[in-house]
Amino acid sequence: MIALIDCNNFFCSCERVFDPSLEGRPVVVLSNNDGIVIARSEEAKAFGVPMGAVAYKYRDLFREKDFAVFSSNYVLYGDMSKRVMSILSGFASDVEIYSVDEAFLGLEEYRNEDIREFAIHIRQTVKQWTGMPVGIGIAKTKTLAKIASHSAKKIKDYNGVCVLKTETEILDALHRTPVDEIWGIGRRLSVMLHSYGIHSALDFAKTNQNWVKQKMSVTGLRTWKELNGEKCFDIDTSPERKKSIVTSRTFGQYISEFVPLSEAVSNFASKCAYKLRKQNSCARELYVYIRTNRFRTDISQVYESKIIELPVATNSTIEIVKYANIILKEIYKPDTLYSKAGVMVQNFVPDDQVQGNLFDTIDRDKHNKLMKTIDGYNDSLGREKLRLLAQGFTRQWHLKNEHLSRCFSTNIKDAIIVNCNDKKEKPE
Repeated sequence: MIALIDCNNFFCSCERVFDPSLEGRPVVVLSNNDGIVIARSEEAKAFGVPMGAVAYKYRDLFREKDFAVFSSNYVLYGDMSKRVMSILSGFASDVEIYSVDEAFLGLEEYRNEDIREFAIHIRQTVKQWTGMPVGIGIAKTKTLAKIASHSAKKIKDYNGVCVLKTETEILDALHRTPVDEIWGIGRRLSVMLHSYGIHSALDFAKTNQNWVKQKMSVTGLRTWKELNGEKCFDIDTSPERKKSIVTSRTFGQYISEFVPLSEAVSNFASKCAYKLRKQNSCARELYVYIRTNRFRTDISQVYESKIIELPVATNSTIEIVKYANIILKEIYKPDTLYSKAGVMVQNFVPDDQVQGNLFDTIDRDKHNKLMKTIDGYNDSLGREKLRLLAQGFTRQWHLKNEHLSRCFSTNIKDAIIVNCNDKKEKPE
């Protein structure tokens, strides 16, 4: 059996963990620059706030119904995710971290009669140790586990845990699941399936196998087989390395001067280098772009970019920041109102298989030792405690985040202070 553990309304729940007064109150989390709604509590959904809603259009509703509105706090969310995943890794030998708020667990060693109680124990442990509510779906395949997870969160009688074992349980779950909610069925395929009268997961599961293969290729056929109880997707405990890494941001204000723009690009390049080291890769190519606001019709539109091949594949922050700024100097145009920039590294090789260069003058052993020292320091004491001077300190390029919560679990200055003083007067 396979279990899918899914955190309920993850971003909103992270905010509630550290502020219990938010329980029962509608909560929304906004995207970069506080632009659109990217997470909603159940109470917010009940007021009709859709995913992707433009925030300013709902300001009156937020004010009238006393919504709690937060800017996205990815430092907090990332740390809470690590804590949850760390707990889950102690419950099974096969764990696949599927996303920031989801993980698959292999439960092959547990007997069917024990699985529900075991899942309840997992749910209670995660809640007790982190404060995070989770839903758990269990079934024979990953696709069915996904459907079970949806049922666990939507149907109160399941109390957060849905186990699909019998044929009746599976058919009932497939019947109430719309076809566009099937894992792996995107918008284009769901539209096609609707046109053939296939509206539920059960309709799809009962469709002729040859028709599915003809219309939806091998991937669609595997999804069909999984719905019918045939395991096609294994637990992936060693996710494939990324083939490219991008860091980009829309600025909180327009930037026209080179220095703050360089600081932004340097920070993006530094993040790319850090992510490269985390997956033990080095990049052969570096791409930088800068652009104006494409929604402003009253200003001239500029999109400048350039890609270069690095002399030697690298994951050194020093090198990647250096070459990113060389590119920026070539594409930068003075007196232009830039609203966004980005850095991408690609064409990776494993860091132990880097092809040298006869004319390379860099002591790469020293670079590697320095990067390990910086990463170790920053990982233990906080992001960017040690950084390059090129990354700057002015942060004019920072995102607009007027509703940002504190980094309760990663910054000692933001830690919650509990007053344990006994105010009762002691008898003389």
